[in-house]
Amino acid sequence: MAQRFQLAGAVALITGAASGIGAALAEGLAAKGCNLLLVDRDATGLAATAGKIRGVSVETRVLDLTNAEGIRALPDWVAERSGHLDILINNAGVALGGRFDETHLDDFEWLLDINLRAVVRLCHAFLPMLRARPAAQIVNLSSLFGLIAPPGQVAYSTSKFGVRGFSEALRHEYAGTGLGVTVVHPGGVATAISRNARGRRPPTDPEAAKRASVEDEKAREAFGKLLTLAPADAAAAIIRGIEARAPRIVVGKDAKNAALIQRLMPVGYWKTIVRLSGGAL
Repeated sequence: MAQRFQLAGAVALITGAASGIGAALAEGLAAKGCNLLLVDRDATGLAATAGKIRGVSVETRVLDLTNAEGIRALPDWVAERSGHLDILINNAGVALGGRFDETHLDDFEWLLDINLRAVVRLCHAFLPMLRARPAAQIVNLSSLFGLIAPPGQVAYSTSKFGVRGFSEALRHEYAGTGLGVTVVHPGGVATAISRNARGRRPPTDPEAAKRASVEDEKAREAFGKLLTLAPADAAAAIIRGIEARAPRIVVGKDAKNAALIQRLMPVGYWKTIVRLSGGAL
């Protein structure tokens, strides 16, 4: 069994720390005595998260993760602020609704830049700093949709399956070293991701655009009803997994049930999940 990760006195960098799971992780880790480096594009939300932290060091950096140069500059900022890094938590993520044939590739690329490429870039940028520590942990948030792939979530599932594959391969590469890699698959957590998701670009015909807008709003509302787990509960499960240096963390009963169905029926799982949902999906 791997030795438990000691959070007290450690330094963790969290992306997407302005709200949702990221903000809850910041509060939960701070309660364990972990010093924090918080990154988000939302300056107001980031300041609000930092303002709740007591008893540990906290630094913030406003950064849009589509900015590859900004990511490359982060290790120098961390070195100036804390001198080292023990935990990298790639939490930031965005959503994009709509079928593949309704999706503009520019929007698809935007999502991949944040959900997948930023994860790869951040891991690559911080790898030397993390490997210099006696024990360090990379924590990459995938999703339930990195275990199952629903229709209408092609872009999101592509990114989250990518995070899963990247994380698992990276974990195998560093097995037996002080660097651990955890991949997290949260289910329906009550965050703003569905409310803030990009929808289809509206058709040029006014009537068609109106119908598309109504359909998108209904889809957001239906998806939002599935997001029931409190961010603090999700963060608590993730923190327990970090302490245990768990290779995989599946968060929420919905995610655990869906993962089981997928393993039992790797091809036909979606029909079963829809039937068991009683038409909610």
